[in-house]
Amino acid sequence: MAGTERQLERTIEDVQRFEAILNLLEQNPDEMSHLHIPLVEDRLRHARKTLECVEQGKPFLATWYSNAPEICTAMDLHWYTQVAGAFVAAIESPHAMEDLEGVDQLSVPADCCTLLRMGLYYVDAGILPIPTAVIAMVEPCDGVASLHEVIRTHKDWREVPMFAPDPPYSRGEKSIDYFANELREMVVFLEEHTGRKLDMERLVEVVEESNRQYELWLEYSELRRSTPCPHGVTLATGAFGVAQNNLCGDPRGTAWFRDLVADAERRVRENRPEVAHQKIRLLWYDIHPVWFAELTPWLEEEWGANVIQSMLMNCPYTLVDTSSEDAIWKGLAKRNLLDTPMIRQAQGTVENFIYDIERIVKDFSIDCVVWPGHMGHKDSAASVSLMRDACRDLGVPFLHLGVDQFDRRYTPVDEIKNRIIQFFGAMGLG
Repeated sequence: MAGTERQLERTIEDVQRFEAILNLLEQNPDEMSHLHIPLVEDRLRHARKTLECVEQGKPFLATWYSNAPEICTAMDLHWYTQVAGAFVAAIESPHAMEDLEGVDQLSVPADCCTLLRMGLYYVDAGILPIPTAVIAMVEPCDGVASLHEVIRTHKDWREVPMFAPDPPYSRGEKSIDYFANELREMVVFLEEHTGRKLDMERLVEVVEESNRQYELWLEYSELRRSTPCPHGVTLATGAFGVAQNNLCGDPRGTAWFRDLVADAERRVRENRPEVAHQKIRLLWYDIHPVWFAELTPWLEEEWGANVIQSMLMNCPYTLVDTSSEDAIWKGLAKRNLLDTPMIRQAQGTVENFIYDIERIVKDFSIDCVVWPGHMGHKDSAASVSLMRDACRDLGVPFLHLGVDQFDRRYTPVDEIKNRIIQFFGAMGLG
């Protein structure tokens, strides 16, 4: 298969998969379809746009959610993330096991984060569309930086220009000023290599739209404090996807948030939650694993356990002041350097973990905290005992699992369920 055809094969399959899911939802609507359909439409639109960019020679990027996606929206630049396929695998990808077996063959230590090893595999196997330019993410761990170094030097990618916004480790005003300047430099790079120019008036429009999304997200997050919680975990995860990915600063994303809030308000008002008979309010303190769709329905149906909050669902974001150019750049720097999930926790000291746990447990009436202990998150491994101590002080049970968020072979889901059963029983939660 020719190079370009090989690079587009997965994207074409994504189009077909999301078309099938969309048709199924449209032909069999239920009371939640109005919220799920726009999310699938977005994924379908995104895959089609990737094909269009490659086939028509339009500029597009490989970048990450923590690189101020408002800028891409304002410059009308399409983008994807090199590791997105690992998450698509959660939607019944036929390549999930094939890719994991390919990862096993890499000359990379098996204890390296599976997500990053999958990113390496996608590049080496030639199954990613090669973009016009790459905006790297070199935080929060050395493994991410190593992934981008491999991409930068790979034979198929070495001609692709790359820019990496440099994240300072500290969290003071000087750090925000520094990262704001990095974002400005990123725009200079994008203008040079894509031919697109950033219109500051357009950026103001986009940032004000994304502010509206974050305001609605915060309003929705407050509604999840209700007992019972209005929704399960799926829609709350969608909020992250809308606000920090391809609908960032897009009125279609704002409309989805308004619909989400309205649905949650109605359910609270009518005392008619999506998840019936809720008994256990759970904090999953990490990003979501690709096998979550297998675990969470079991939690909800068998135990009445609802994941009320997680790193992805948490909404600690600061609205961006659009009164001046300087304020915009500083606001975007703050949001993307200090507020985004996983970056926020790992880019700093253990106080970031403890503060979040204490706030979420108290604000959301959490009954137990689950720390999955992803094998790749070695930056936080030393914090486990301190998180457990914090939960003990709060009087909330704490479970440390030990899993691979992206490879169910590491700890099979049935084993995870058994450990949760034992935990619920021992803590009197069952």
